[in-house]
Amino acid sequence: MKKKITCIVTGRVQMVMYRDFTKRNAYKLGLVGAVRNMGDGSVHIEAEGDGEKLAEFVRVLHKGPFFSRVKSVTVSHAEPATGNYSDFRIVY
Repeated sequence: MKKKITCIVTGRVQMVMYRDFTKRNAYKLGLVGAVRNMGDGSVHIEAEGDGEKLAEFVRVLHKGPFFSRVKSVTVSHAEPATGNYSDFRIVY
């Protein structure tokens, strides 16, 4: 059964290619969803897929790209996945 997570990432995560990093890693793991910058400087992520792949994705989110400085990753779990996504996209 596919699962869904919602993540809020804080720190220096805007203007450092964090959304692109998120999209590339989601694609590598076969996840679908979306990532967007928020007005408060955080990044909001919704991802759906296999539970083990989502756990690996969260581990990757803590690292971030080279120039980022991730302060926290808050994860909310929801089951089952909504099926609202067919790919992983950056929302501008």
